[in-house]
Amino acid sequence: MKIDTATSTPLDRRDDRLLRFPEVHNRTGLSESTIRRREARGTFPGRVALGPRLVGWYESDVVAWVRDPIGYQAGKPALA
Repeated sequence: MKIDTATSTPLDRRDDRLLRFPEVHNRTGLSESTIRRREARGTFPGRVALGPRLVGWYESDVVAWVRDPIGYQAGKPALA
């Protein structure tokens, strides 16, 4: 995986796990409606469509949110 040394964020997501809602809920304690509201505000990682009725979240994005839920902004590089 390529790493951007300036921000320490992965540029290639092929090795990044995709988490389904139950795992995201277990890690964050957030309900689905709270996640949707935070996604809309850009204060939670955006979901990835895996199929017509199937979504997931990149594990590295969820980990970044768990590290700093107050300061998290979607699309902003995570600090290591």
